[in-house]
Amino acid sequence: MLTIGTIVMGAEDVRRAADFWSRALGYVPRDGEVDEDWTVLVPADGAAGPGLALGRSVTPVQERPRVHLDLYAADAAEQEAEVARLVSLGARHVHWDSYPEDPDFVVLADPEGNRFCVIDAAHG
Repeated sequence: MLTIGTIVMGAEDVRRAADFWSRALGYVPRDGEVDEDWTVLVPADGAAGPGLALGRSVTPVQERPRVHLDLYAADAAEQEAEVARLVSLGARHVHWDSYPEDPDFVVLADPEGNRFCVIDAAHG
């Protein structure tokens, strides 16, 4: 059976992206350092979870990406706190015209413009 090992994202500035995602997820560079063209971040202390590879890319970020990350918060309070923390690290809110009436997610973009969502996992 296959499993997801690594998620790959493009970045104009791999070091900036690695800094953001390391602080956002508590991940560390797999090889102990960040290269300007390619790096793989992994959960710290050998914790479980997929790696996040960041590769240098000059292609523009998609306004409506076909693939994105969903990050789960335990409840609405944690979601609000995590969104605030991620924004303080350099993420920005993304105008999203497809929010449902009572959304369980907030759409953000990392400093490179890659979209991701922070989900309230307890939303009913």
